[in-house]
Amino acid sequence: MKARVHVMLKPGVLDPQGEAVRHALGALGYNTVDGVRQGKVIELDLNETDPEKAKSDVDAMCEKLLANTVIESYSVEIS
Repeated sequence: MKARVHVMLKPGVLDPQGEAVRHALGALGYNTVDGVRQGKVIELDLNETDPEKAKSDVDAMCEKLLANTVIESYSVEIS
C-alpha cells in the first residue's frame, strides 16, 4: 500500500520560498502569477493491508514528524 502526504504552509504563514518563485516567474515574463505557495509531497510505501489503519498510522506520523502542525497543514492519500 502507498501513502502520499501533501504538506503546505497554513494560510497566513509567510512563504519566502513561494515568494521567491513568484518573483522569478515574474522576471521570466509570467506576470499573471499573483501568488505561489510551496509545499512538499512525501510518498510512503507501507506494509499494511487495511486502508483505515494505514490512514491512521500516516496521520500519526504527520502529527509527530512529517508536518509541523503549528504552521503546516497536511492531507493524506492512501492507494
